Amino acid sequence: MSLPAADVASWLQANPEFFEEYADLVAEIFIPHPHGGRAIPLAERQILTLREKNKLLEGKLGELLQFGEENDQIGDKVHKLCVALLQSRDLAGVLGTLNYHLQEHFRVPHVAVRLWGGEADETLAEFAPVGDAVRELAHSLATPYCGPYVTDEVLGWLGESAPRLKSFAQVALKGEDGPFGLLVLASEDPQRFYPEMGTLYLARIGELAAAVLARCID
Repeated sequence: MSLPAADVASWLQANPEFFEEYADLVAEIFIPHPHGGRAIPLAERQILTLREKNKLLEGKLGELLQFGEENDQIGDKVHKLCVALLQSRDLAGVLGTLNYHLQEHFRVPHVAVRLWGGEADETLAEFAPVGDAVRELAHSLATPYCGPYVTDEVLGWLGESAPRLKSFAQVALKGEDGPFGLLVLASEDPQRFYPEMGTLYLARIGELAAAVLARCID
């Protein structure tokens, strides 16, 4: 009567001394090569298994190193943006600096900002009137939104490029009394801003921009 393979495996795990008592037998066991072809000793098969596991670990380590390098690069860009915003002398300078760094350093092709409350500068497009839906959206954004959808009003802020845009990030600009603006990033690439992406750096950029802008419009 043959035993189920699972039972044999469980028994061997519970009785590791078997491999010491029958070391010669283990050395004589040959099993199929994992990639076909000739049969190989059990010990060689164990070596192949360890090599495969090592390759997987090396791959995961490579991914972690890549993510770390990418995060370092993004962190450096955020730092440079912070310094540049602090050096800006007025509202127009802050808005220009924000737009420049997002487009040139973060490679975001399309950026729009709308502000309300405080002292409005009617010469700036950023103070164009916004609807109640936009304000409600800003209040509802506990974290940045990333995905394929924006309202028609928000889409209209992006000008002639609007029909070609496929993905968006929307970041509420918040002060002590709540949201006072909305930062919108957009791209023709549908995968640039996708729902599952991390939003840590987007949130930090929004907090940084909001802190500097709030000082200019209060």
